[in-house]
Amino acid sequence: MELGLDVTERNGYSILAVHGEVDVYTAPRFRERLIELVSEGKTRIVVDLEGVDFLDSTGLGVLVGGLKRLRSHDGDLSLVCTQSRILKVFEITGLTKVFAIHDSVDAAVAP
Repeated sequence: MELGLDVTERNGYSILAVHGEVDVYTAPRFRERLIELVSEGKTRIVVDLEGVDFLDSTGLGVLVGGLKRLRSHDGDLSLVCTQSRILKVFEITGLTKVFAIHDSVDAAVAP
């Protein structure tokens, strides 16, 4: 399945909407896009996972790496996710304590 990565700006945040499957094959593109955003000076990034059908450990690694990269630039990365099967991956791995996870993009970018 193809991976879609769309970036929009709202309230000073860059929103990276991810669509499709994030796995060992598509994660490198996802990682590159996050690195590009940080290189462009974006320090407040929201990753919208609502369009994600599947997320494996490789995808989790990209998100954790992105968070570390942003924090080293005094930035932050938060997530939008309401799908129980994707949220369960974050709960099992304990990453709900690491990431701010919101119910909507509006909630994630609220002042």
